[in-house]
Amino acid sequence: MDHSRVPVLEALQEFRRRGDVAFGPPGHKQGRGADPRVAAVVGLDVFRSDVLSLNGLDDRRQSQGVLSQAQDLMADAVGADQAFFSTCGSSLSVKTAMLSVAGPGEKLLLSRNAHKSVIAAVVVNGVEPIWVHPKFDTERHLAHPPEPDDVRRRLREHPDAKGMLLITPTDWGTCADIRGVARVCHEFDVPLIVDEAWGAVLPFHPGLPPWGMDAEADLVVTSVHKTGGAIEQSSVFHLQYDRVSPEVLKQREDLLGTTSASSLVYATLDGWRRQMVEQGHDLLETALRRAERVRAAVAELPGVTPMGQEVVDEGLAASYDPLKIVIDVRGLGISGMQAAEWLRTHRHVDLGGSDSCRVSASLTYADDDATEKTLLDALGALVDGADSIERQPRVHLPEPSALELEQAMLPREAFFAEVDHVPAERAAGRVSAEMISPYPPGVPVVAPGEVITDEVLDYLRSGVEHGVLIPDAADPSVRTLRVVRR
Repeated sequence: MDHSRVPVLEALQEFRRRGDVAFGPPGHKQGRGADPRVAAVVGLDVFRSDVLSLNGLDDRRQSQGVLSQAQDLMADAVGADQAFFSTCGSSLSVKTAMLSVAGPGEKLLLSRNAHKSVIAAVVVNGVEPIWVHPKFDTERHLAHPPEPDDVRRRLREHPDAKGMLLITPTDWGTCADIRGVARVCHEFDVPLIVDEAWGAVLPFHPGLPPWGMDAEADLVVTSVHKTGGAIEQSSVFHLQYDRVSPEVLKQREDLLGTTSASSLVYATLDGWRRQMVEQGHDLLETALRRAERVRAAVAELPGVTPMGQEVVDEGLAASYDPLKIVIDVRGLGISGMQAAEWLRTHRHVDLGGSDSCRVSASLTYADDDATEKTLLDALGALVDGADSIERQPRVHLPEPSALELEQAMLPREAFFAEVDHVPAERAAGRVSAEMISPYPPGVPVVAPGEVITDEVLDYLRSGVEHGVLIPDAADPSVRTLRVVRR
């Protein structure tokens, strides 16, 4: 295929050239009605590029096939049979993918280290989750993806399960054995969905972890905005084989997706695909070398430890994303959250993730020598200034087994049940009616339907005292909890 073509961008350019005057949405009429004060901040071209697909980028009948051509080019670029663009972010795309495999009341294997959007999908879709527990790393207090044998055991226990959802890479960059899990799923003739939100660039360089389509997954969801060159909410479904019907996927996407898709998302997805096909290998090669330098430089700093190949060598993960710089800061006597806040306040450096133990910085091909220096200088300053950071009460990290809570009710049933709000001191033994997710990264410690324990309460409440944010709980202070009424 001709990857110099960018059908959406070309259609947008032609729309401007023709000078079409639209008498439908958006109401700002390509910026003519935009408040100049807003345009001065976001740029008038944002509004000029905000065009409907119907009677805008394409005609009423979509006879030019603008979007379908762009999606075909994306599929060809990454080795998928088909690709579908989504403008609602991968949070919604994952819900759609799950619903295309398992419907209400049906079973679906899910990695328990899933983002809250996956747990939300369980509630919205009404599927019965069969949790596959991740591989816990006690030393680092990290959850790595589950292994093929874990999936095989759960499929044997639940032969009526409709498929498996695997999350890889994790927020901290560790990766699953996708091929191994896919082959286990295919032994049982069920599809593997991969939530590869952090993996959009993986198809474009062999030095990166294996790409889901190459590793025999059936359906892969990526967030191009996370590591690629498209704007926020840019998501793509990638499909191959015949275990997931493209017709069903389209129907489910139509059920959950927006009818007002953003041309800005479509256009930037289209342009990013062209960039990756033409320049991706060289751009990512530069980024990988940069990440190697950064990781080596961080390793020389006292009190901090970068994570790397050792997690693979120790058998904890199948691979790791070298562009994700994960740094343990506990040796400085502070938490990752404190480190992130100090870096933002004192060095104007905003990191991608933090928790009680570590911080993470995502490097992409957009980084250059200046941003590399900025990051390393800031980390050096953090090491030098760590003694001045006020010590906070420590977070009481539980043993990994304490995070494997009993599921007493289906998440959907618990979420919509009659509820009580009880003091935390009386919550142990009760069934949660809410998600409780320290953020970032937003992985629920407690999901609806799970039985709350003293160990988890101690973890959550000590976390809040330290400064952990829990935005989805009814009471973010976790002084009270929303539980199923007895």
